[in-house]
Amino acid sequence: MSKRAAEPSDKELDALKGGERPAKPEDNPEIGEFEDEYEDEFESEDEIIEAGVDGRPDEEREAEEQGDGANWILITEAMEVDQQTFIPGRHKLSTGETLSPDASAYDMLHTLTSTWPCLSFDVLRDDLGDNRTTYPATIYAVAGTQAEYSRARENELMVMKLSGLSRMERDREDSDSSDDEGDEENADPILESKSIPLGSTTNRVRAHQCPPTSSSKPATTLTATMTEAGEVLIHDITPHLTAFDTPGMTLTPQQSKPLSTLRMHKSTEGYALDWSPLVPQGKLLTGDNNGKIFVTTRTDGGGWATDSRPFTGHTSSVEEIQWSPSERNVFGSASSDGTVRIWDLRSKSHSPAISLKISDTDVNVMSWSRNTSHLLATGADDGQWAVWDLRQWKPSAPTAPAPAPAPVASFDFHKEQITSIEWHPTEDSVVAVAAGDNTLTLWDLAVELDDEESRDTAGVQDVPPQLLFVHYLEMVKECHWHPQIPGTLMATGGGGFGVFKTISV
Repeated sequence: MSKRAAEPSDKELDALKGGERPAKPEDNPEIGEFEDEYEDEFESEDEIIEAGVDGRPDEEREAEEQGDGANWILITEAMEVDQQTFIPGRHKLSTGETLSPDASAYDMLHTLTSTWPCLSFDVLRDDLGDNRTTYPATIYAVAGTQAEYSRARENELMVMKLSGLSRMERDREDSDSSDDEGDEENADPILESKSIPLGSTTNRVRAHQCPPTSSSKPATTLTATMTEAGEVLIHDITPHLTAFDTPGMTLTPQQSKPLSTLRMHKSTEGYALDWSPLVPQGKLLTGDNNGKIFVTTRTDGGGWATDSRPFTGHTSSVEEIQWSPSERNVFGSASSDGTVRIWDLRSKSHSPAISLKISDTDVNVMSWSRNTSHLLATGADDGQWAVWDLRQWKPSAPTAPAPAPAPVASFDFHKEQITSIEWHPTEDSVVAVAAGDNTLTLWDLAVELDDEESRDTAGVQDVPPQLLFVHYLEMVKECHWHPQIPGTLMATGGGGFGVFKTISV
């Protein structure tokens, strides 16, 4: 069994929550570049690494599997199991109690940590097919690290392949699969990683996959990385992805250099970044802490051209930005000025068409539904998240944002800031929400309780019926649904990465 990394102290956790970078472990040779919370062993980059899923005692795991379906259960010092739903912000742990996931609530669950936190990442589409339901699963992703300030030169962009992701162990007496198929489903997970040096911490990273333009120009995968230094780096990670499945392939330093380094933000830090889903060759939006938004387009010659004139209107930092899923020239932005604004690239004034005040606190995140394009979800610093019907939003003066009409739905379940929000890629009523209370919650807006169900849940206070699931992940910062493996989520935070699929979605 491998040793676990030491748990962070309360002081270290407070520093992380305040935005400080963590100190890198210096003197523990047992800690590799990656380490799995469930006794997974991760060694160094560019190596294939065996990764177990659950290294706990059989008694503990069996006790969990006899649970009542709660997402998280309590484990005391004496390893006694208190099988009740634990709701962060409502319940508190007693001395000697820790949280442990209820295995019966998950179809798949894997957790791992990295040397430095990766507080932004993106899931990549692959060629393995859509609507995959078989195990073991394979996921490709890209993430940017956030090292402590004194070690900033160690930052990197990590291109990752996670394979052998097995389902949770269950009683297979009723399974139709053969023993060989069962053994394959329980294969050991493997993590492979390719490193691209950055030299600066990553605030946000997003990927874009360009279709082939001709037989001589195959499909490519691009990434855009917003760094703490105020630069936007564009990389072609196609060779790194190819290397995972090409034995003996060696990457050259040239292949890890950026295609372009964009400096239009003039050293101003930013967090807002999005690729257009409707411009195959690549069109990029970036927003900074001064409230400026720039548009960068890939030219026919393969270069990158940024409009010299920014879109302006926000009076504070642009926290999130997204292209419309259905309108090629339309995008939305969310800001710490409490507004959401809708823009049109064809506007000669470069000012927003719609400016609405939706919160008295920072609006941190937003997500535009890919299935129902008039629905927009937002999350704010006060822990509230809401869904808006854009058909109810009317043009307003850019300099005087109007009060927003009532949202379609609004929830104040979370007690800390909302850090990520994303619509399910195919279910137009399901939303994933991450928050500073160390939870990632799943919601179904279509759920309504009848009278009998309301009586059954009367003992659970302050829990909306639309809440499907609560997953615990320390200091979770960002979450994304996998577009090709239904119901599968990947998330990252100060406590590492989590990949899971629940039995409820």
